[in-house]
Amino acid sequence: MSTELKTAQLTPAQILKYIPQQEPFRFIDQILYVNENEISGTYTFKQNESFYVGHFPNKPITPGVILLESMCQVGVVAFGIYLLSLEIPPNKINNWLTMFTDAKVEFFKSVHPKDTVTIKATKVFWRKMKLRANIELYDQNHNLLASAVASGIGVPR
Repeated sequence: MSTELKTAQLTPAQILKYIPQQEPFRFIDQILYVNENEISGTYTFKQNESFYVGHFPNKPITPGVILLESMCQVGVVAFGIYLLSLEIPPNKINNWLTMFTDAKVEFFKSVHPKDTVTIKATKVFWRKMKLRANIELYDQNHNLLASAVASGIGVPR
């Protein structure tokens, strides 16, 4: 008989409360679903995002690094918080911070102001506070815009 105590699963709304990134650098509006193997979330790029001013004047395109950030906020940070919540009590989650470690990404199409993207991630592995996930970014018509394999690790605050 195991004496391990499994903690309660966090809801999508609870996960969002634990996300350390905040405006203007938070690129998650909503978590659609999450379980031990996958997560999905959305973000709508606002027309007045500061990076559009110079990227590119009169023809704004979301920078790839921002797309990767949005993918990692859902597929590594939010997903990692959920997986961590299965191992430790929720009141201990704020004692940990997810640090980005690496990514391999490919971009296929541009993202513009007012575009809503859906980010879907599936777990490759989760062990010793390290998460690796396959992450895909889609537009509203379900076209694949980017894909990545990204990792992060939980470190004590």
